[in-house]
Amino acid sequence: MSNAIISPENLVYKKPELMNETPMHYCPGCSHGVVHKLVAEVIEEMGMEEKSVGVCPVGCAVFAYRYLDIDWQEAAHGRAPAVATAIKRVWPDRLVFTYQGDGDLACIGTAETIHALNRGEHITIIFINNAIYGMTGGQMAPTTLIGQKTATCPYGRDPEIHGYPLNISELAAHLEGTCYVTRQSVESVASIRSAKKAIRKAFTASMEGKGSCLIEIVATCNSGWKLSPAESNEWMKENMFKKYVKGDLKDTLEG
Repeated sequence: MSNAIISPENLVYKKPELMNETPMHYCPGCSHGVVHKLVAEVIEEMGMEEKSVGVCPVGCAVFAYRYLDIDWQEAAHGRAPAVATAIKRVWPDRLVFTYQGDGDLACIGTAETIHALNRGEHITIIFINNAIYGMTGGQMAPTTLIGQKTATCPYGRDPEIHGYPLNISELAAHLEGTCYVTRQSVESVASIRSAKKAIRKAFTASMEGKGSCLIEIVATCNSGWKLSPAESNEWMKENMFKKYVKGDLKDTLEG
């Protein structure tokens, strides 16, 4: 291979240095792996490799610590924002973030999430919303869409029985402690670039003590949805994006 092909100015793709050589436990086509890569890239670009602390939850992302070579703390189910609060207050010079799914964050962890954001803790919460419990068998989640079929609502979510999908980001945007709330996705190159920019913005705000940040990633779960990866992306675009509209919901960092 010639030097021209691998020279920095011709570099097309490179695995982040922080990504460990560990086989992924996520299902093929899952959005988690892409988001892990973006987090690793941003931490490297910020030069925060030695000062980053991630908090991983219970759920599909329970083994997040396997993949990124930074400090991690495991949290009890739903308690990641509380753990992250303690870490950031003890070590204010650290970049502290949580990485949570919709069951962990929007169900058992609702109180911890809302109150950490409302207090304006200088942390970033990364929220993977695939509208289903992926790890435990495909049960209905707080974010499951009306009419969406799951293992626990096989005829589709009925609001008269199951209530309505929970819009966590809209709730977060109304809290005084939040400085940046955004909803992104990673199903296309353009979406991946936008999501990475959002992660960088949130991490920077956390380090500058601007307040709390929430990044929702509307994601796929092809295993839980019983679709192929390609079909999952299309289903997400046709259904999820109508309910969970992408874009910034709150941004006090501009201007």
